[in-house]
Amino acid sequence: MKSMVIGGIILIIALLAGTYFVAGDAFNGDDYINSLTMLGAAAIITITVFVALKYVNQMKNDTASGELAEEKWDGIGEYRNPVPTGWAIAFIGTILWMFWYFTIGYPINSFSQVGQWNEETLDYNAKFEKKWENPSEETLKAMGQSTFLVNCAPCHGVDAEGIDGKAQNLTKRISKDQVVHVIKNGSNSLATAYPAGMPPMMLTEDADIEAVATYVAGGFKGEQPAAYGVCAGCHGVDGNGMEYVAPNIRAYDDALVTAVLKDGKKSNIGTMPSFDGRLNETQQKALAAYLRSLGE
Repeated sequence: MKSMVIGGIILIIALLAGTYFVAGDAFNGDDYINSLTMLGAAAIITITVFVALKYVNQMKNDTASGELAEEKWDGIGEYRNPVPTGWAIAFIGTILWMFWYFTIGYPINSFSQVGQWNEETLDYNAKFEKKWENPSEETLKAMGQSTFLVNCAPCHGVDAEGIDGKAQNLTKRISKDQVVHVIKNGSNSLATAYPAGMPPMMLTEDADIEAVATYVAGGFKGEQPAAYGVCAGCHGVDGNGMEYVAPNIRAYDDALVTAVLKDGKKSNIGTMPSFDGRLNETQQKALAAYLRSLGE
């Protein structure tokens, strides 16, 4: 027992002394976190080996003794022996070191690389938004093309044609198959912007579904089928949609692109993940402007 007490005291002194000397560079502004990490790892390994060897040796040589507690579980009793002094010293010393680390060694409100990155990102975004507060349509298209190539092209292709059906063909607003799929299955994938969603089977006759899908996918050209009146109640007679009710099914307007980027989009060929937080407001408008230009 005495050897354990002495060992525990030596370990705590070594840990605190080592931390003090390692942290000395903090006052010079140096980054000493790697050194602290290695010191902590060494301390954990030392404590683990020390305790494991001690108790393995104790299980081999010691015999149970002391006063039994009154409580028993399935006939198994428990001794009321005090906590080993060495273990208690090591435990308390570790807690003290933890408080030192969070208040002096590496305060939680001190410099961090993550915090610096966040500050620089916010500062850059603020400068970006100020610079491009009122960009022209041509500027938006050019900016949108760059945004598209970095964020969208890996799935939709550099030509935006969907890589042979693996993603939506963005050179046109919507395909006939997609219209049919939404009419039959409904949609609630843009719940943030259009919380009501669209229930399935708003049209029940195959001939009506075929006519509406052809008309919408064809860019609202030709004679409007009578069955489209069911759609017009939410999407509007011209298909430009209604705020908070239904999206634009005629063109990629700013509201639609923003909604898709925020919530993602489910379709007949798969699901697009949410890009919420990855693009700022100006970049979203630029992307919408570029997508609209693809159909011109």
